[in-house]
Amino acid sequence: MSLIITYIGSKGCVMSGDKRKIAFFGNKTNREVLEAELYSEKIKNDQELYRRAEELEINLKVTDDAVKLRSLGKVVVGEVSSKGSFETKRRRIYATTNGYQVIELTGSNITKMDKGEASIIVFGNKYSKKLASKLLKKYWKSKTSLKEIENILKKVHEEISKKTPSVGTSIDTFIKNPPLDKKEAQQILRETVVRDVKLLQKWRQKLQKDLLEKAEAINMASKILNEGEVGRIVKVEEDRLEIVLGNNVQAYDINWKPLSGPGEKVLMFTSNPEDVQEGDIVVIENENLCLKRNKSPLRCDVILCSVN
Repeated sequence: MSLIITYIGSKGCVMSGDKRKIAFFGNKTNREVLEAELYSEKIKNDQELYRRAEELEINLKVTDDAVKLRSLGKVVVGEVSSKGSFETKRRRIYATTNGYQVIELTGSNITKMDKGEASIIVFGNKYSKKLASKLLKKYWKSKTSLKEIENILKKVHEEISKKTPSVGTSIDTFIKNPPLDKKEAQQILRETVVRDVKLLQKWRQKLQKDLLEKAEAINMASKILNEGEVGRIVKVEEDRLEIVLGNNVQAYDINWKPLSGPGEKVLMFTSNPEDVQEGDIVVIENENLCLKRNKSPLRCDVILCSVN
């Protein structure tokens, strides 16, 4: 669901990209049928897309706010991506005056790379690429400024968006025209690619770490004790109570760092010291922390979990 067109010449480069993103939800076979029809000439507008999706019992989420182009100094970057079962595949073009590099990534690993000098490169599905090629030939002029090229690319996007809902009406465009020869262009592109891919790797590592931490937090949360015996009071000092945890109870802080295990002590508090005696059993009943003997409420600054 993307159309990115890049012009690279001796005086600069121009890149345009639509902002459409479509998510499909439903039966896998029906999703594949709908995608195949979307990428052909069968579905011509948003109304037909929604109608066909309803026939196939597929739910759609269509947005026109995706960011597919980025400016990185003297370089502009365009990216199309597709999510598989386990990895995201990306195709990126890095362009500047007198040069470009196209890379393909699986996850954050480069699997393919190509480079060149003057060219017009189109990212998109087969149908949108065919339309773009036809329209570029129609509107192109032999002597054209970068600004005129930008206007041509906008016009191409506009016409294609009227023929297929795989391309949105909202677009971004960038013009870059630093004074670079072919050797300088490739050097800057190479440096930009390396730096950008390293940032992607760091982002993916952080994302993976965050996901693992969330998974661990979810796992720990499932162990939170909400019913049963917690432990026994061994010391009372005004509103401060020392509790020895029971055989199957462990205490954690709010970051899920272990603080005390079975048979070890934790600190709790009471608003009614006169209700508390050494030897009292602390329990959780109906998700409330209290004394078993008289239901007097207690509070603590730890998370109480079951060991098993």
